[in-house]
Amino acid sequence: MIFTSSGAGYHSESKAKEYKHVCKRACQRAVDRLRAGGLALEAVTSALMELEDSPFTNAGTGSNLNLSGEIECDASIMDGKSLNYGAVGALSGIKNPVLVARRLLSETQKGKLSAGRIPPCFLVGKGAEQWAISHGIPACPTEKMTTKFSLSGYKRNKRKMELAEQVETKRKRQLCEENNSACLDTVGVVVVDREGNVAAAVSSGGLAMKHPGRVGQAAHYGCGCWAENARDVSLYSTAVSTSGSGEHLIRTMLARECSTAMQAENAHQALLEAMQNKFISSPFLAGEDCVLGGVIVLRCCTCGEAQRSEDIQALLVEFLWSHTTESMCVGYMSAQDILMPKKMGSGRT
Repeated sequence: MIFTSSGAGYHSESKAKEYKHVCKRACQRAVDRLRAGGLALEAVTSALMELEDSPFTNAGTGSNLNLSGEIECDASIMDGKSLNYGAVGALSGIKNPVLVARRLLSETQKGKLSAGRIPPCFLVGKGAEQWAISHGIPACPTEKMTTKFSLSGYKRNKRKMELAEQVETKRKRQLCEENNSACLDTVGVVVVDREGNVAAAVSSGGLAMKHPGRVGQAAHYGCGCWAENARDVSLYSTAVSTSGSGEHLIRTMLARECSTAMQAENAHQALLEAMQNKFISSPFLAGEDCVLGGVIVLRCCTCGEAQRSEDIQALLVEFLWSHTTESMCVGYMSAQDILMPKKMGSGRT
């Protein structure tokens, strides 16, 4: 089963159809992989690549441009079975950042490098780009990843910044908040496969007009995504992906906090309390006027009472989501069901 999000932020109603369609395509990619016998890690990668390839999402192609007019992407992926993680930050010149994160994860499973060196799980900037190319992932010029939407957004934001420098502090703050509210969307995917393994992944182009080199929550361990198989029959397997203001999500490690909260009996209540206590009212964000974020959560356990075939576990799966932003678009699908896309416009925590 697959659960996707095109991000939490402000989504124009005029593009609602496109957001729903890209979530549907991402779900279908993952389901196709699962039906072919693929594992959760393979399915989550396929789905996220579909989201990165859409010009309507802030990830991969069509990502927000930074202050220098360049694309720098963040992405991470986590395997609930092995608990391994791979991530890239401020990565330029690669069409699908999640592929690099996935390759980093895979390489860590091979053991130590020559001379006993520990393989990296998180690379940034030029080093990440060079590593990706050396491992067979093709380069892609920034101009090919820049769309008319991202370029027009860059020009518009640049004019806003120039105007903000000429007005009083209060107005500058308002312009900043207006800009951020529209450009926080980070795409995410969570998956459980037929064996009950979970995986999560997240990808983002980051804030519009960010300083070059800035790395958001999408790359940070425990902040952008989290996946963990149950280690005991009394526990739940969980997979989480976050979206929103990267700095807020980093300081609260929201992905891991939500995963921990999902061990409570009432998942819905637990998620609401986690968002309120660990994010909105978090002491780590005490000085923030507006806390912006969203999460998608998958929780599952083996259903002992249901009859099972020899090779397929009977799983009880729950999908939950919550956000403090204006909107959040999500989609979900199973190997048996059709997609039911949701556009959340007012269901804030």
